[in-house]
Amino acid sequence: MTTLTTTYTLANGVQIPVLGFGTWQTPDGDTAIKSVKAALEAGYRHIDTAQAYQNEASVGTAIQESGVARQDLFLTTKIWNANHSYDLTMQSFEESLQKLQTDYVDLLLIHWPNPIDFRDNWETANAETWRAMEELYNAGKAKAIGVSNFRAHHLEALKKTAKVQPMVNQIFLAPGELEAETVQYSRDNGLLLEAYSPLGTGKIFDVPEMKTLAAKYQRSIPQIASRWSLQHGFLPLPKSVHANYIQENTQLFDFELTPEDMQTIDQLDGVVGKAKDPDTATF
Repeated sequence: MTTLTTTYTLANGVQIPVLGFGTWQTPDGDTAIKSVKAALEAGYRHIDTAQAYQNEASVGTAIQESGVARQDLFLTTKIWNANHSYDLTMQSFEESLQKLQTDYVDLLLIHWPNPIDFRDNWETANAETWRAMEELYNAGKAKAIGVSNFRAHHLEALKKTAKVQPMVNQIFLAPGELEAETVQYSRDNGLLLEAYSPLGTGKIFDVPEMKTLAAKYQRSIPQIASRWSLQHGFLPLPKSVHANYIQENTQLFDFELTPEDMQTIDQLDGVVGKAKDPDTATF
């Protein structure tokens, strides 16, 4: 039976738990420490953070205080937009390791493909960032490497110089936003799809169809949304700062949505907003 610690297998053989705990928009300090510790107490073994979230230090503290062995955790961070290039990637990654109080991460991602500061030479900047990440991968400091918010043309550009192919693409996937073209391209090229903001940053609670399905299955709306994500073969990263909701968000493995109900959710469009266009994003 699928459980919280059941894994997907990445292209390089690394095992990654099928559900992760997201920390985007979780304030640094007590809030982040308490929520990550609550997630670990609830059974999560996959924690997702990023340089841009500015909470890596709190995530590291929570892991240390939790008593969970490092080798039993899957930890992800991401290289921020300002740190594209070989040297800045190397430097910022070492800072991330210090904050996280670890000597390796399980997954390292490029956060965005086309930052505004590199818009004139984004392809070269990504290639140099990726070259640094390949070195970190080969040195065992990142057990797997991948990307976030990349679309097909960004991945095609990366292929020109990459010696190690990305293993993960973390994108905005939620009811109403399926990013079909990016999902298909990623799958065709062996990338696992991680779903950030699988609850649509809270907008999911206002969707009538989701309310109806929650009542039908006697489940919460977040549980329905994350179950939908899992049944698509995505890896959802739900986030909460409340211990009871953190626990509730893990309870996804003792029910299944019917094909008809999956289709109902698939047909929603834009109800939680749409993914940002990485080529026009202003950061």
